[in-house]
Amino acid sequence: MLLHARRQARWIALAAVVALLAGTGLYLQLRTPTASGVLADTGAAHAVVEGNRIVDARSGRDFVPRGVNWSSFEYACAQGWGMSALDNVVAGSPATAEADAIRAWGANTVRLPLNQDCWLGTRGAPVSDQYEERTVEGYRADVHRFVTALNRAGLVVVLDLHSRKRIGQPEFGNLAMPDSESIAFWTSVATAYRDNPSVMFDAFNEPYSRYSAGGDRFLFDLTWQCWRDGGCQAPVEDDQSATLGQVTYPVQGFAAVVSTIRDTGAAQPILLGGLDYANDLSHWLEFAPDDDQLVAAFHSYDFKACGDPDCWDDVLGPIAETVPLLTSELGARHPEDGYVGRYLDWADEHGVGALFWVWADHPADPMALVSDESGRPTPYGRQARSWLTDHLPR
Repeated sequence: MLLHARRQARWIALAAVVALLAGTGLYLQLRTPTASGVLADTGAAHAVVEGNRIVDARSGRDFVPRGVNWSSFEYACAQGWGMSALDNVVAGSPATAEADAIRAWGANTVRLPLNQDCWLGTRGAPVSDQYEERTVEGYRADVHRFVTALNRAGLVVVLDLHSRKRIGQPEFGNLAMPDSESIAFWTSVATAYRDNPSVMFDAFNEPYSRYSAGGDRFLFDLTWQCWRDGGCQAPVEDDQSATLGQVTYPVQGFAAVVSTIRDTGAAQPILLGGLDYANDLSHWLEFAPDDDQLVAAFHSYDFKACGDPDCWDDVLGPIAETVPLLTSELGARHPEDGYVGRYLDWADEHGVGALFWVWADHPADPMALVSDESGRPTPYGRQARSWLTDHLPR
């Protein structure tokens, strides 16, 4: 935690100089260390937790993350057709073009779901096709290029441990909780981005319990104690694979993940999602690890239990009064039927940010925000874009 405090103090001191120069009419473009160690200009906020707010350390002003989830790095590299959807963007610089398109919607934050196996090179990932060999180094370089482009467009990036390659399958799936390889993942990712104050970390996408095939009993009942401290045994199969729960792995709790990130010297805010696919935050405050840079991450969907104003008021409200609360995924089975709008109204009343699921050209997905790589919005995308632009500084 000493390195954490020193690094945060360094960022805040630098921000104070910037604010002083800005107040005298001078302008200083911050130059931020990137994953490669090269300094790069960035207009993105330097996110720091202060009490129940996230602030931009450059100015001390509130920073409410609003934006999108950019989906592709979590599955393209495991399916064998590319590192990400950027492979299909051919006009100009793909990363820059995509970043500029998202920024043009009024977003200030992008969440990037990553694949644990593609980053580490485990389970045969990233998968090569008959035309191109793909490597761990190539995957990490593609992620870095996009993070850099997003930062330069003024967007904070949330790096999310989202999935792993499915064993023997072309698809991807989610484990119930972090495993030992997740610790290796975060050691590597946090080391790579510890000097970039415009990056935040999402420790694990969606913790969950596993039911039997008949849905009548738990095969794995994830408790809040295990959520924090680990040690319980979860099925080795992901949530897209059937399981009898007979082969398990020891869960790594969020206290271990947070400690791993901090041990690298990374001081950035860390998002922690709750139980039931990050929809249950009922005991988040009670069990959150001891760290002053944590953000409670909530996934809001109309098909989950915490999907009405009573739950938002009773469960989310007290959290938002204590620590920053971020809706790191927001969507619905039928996004235009009113749920998304109702939730956004509640979020605005409580100063809570939201990241829409999902910026991807998936014609069969009602939650797809765009209909092509250039960022042409779907009807749902127009709703998201309107909300984002409404919150641009005037």
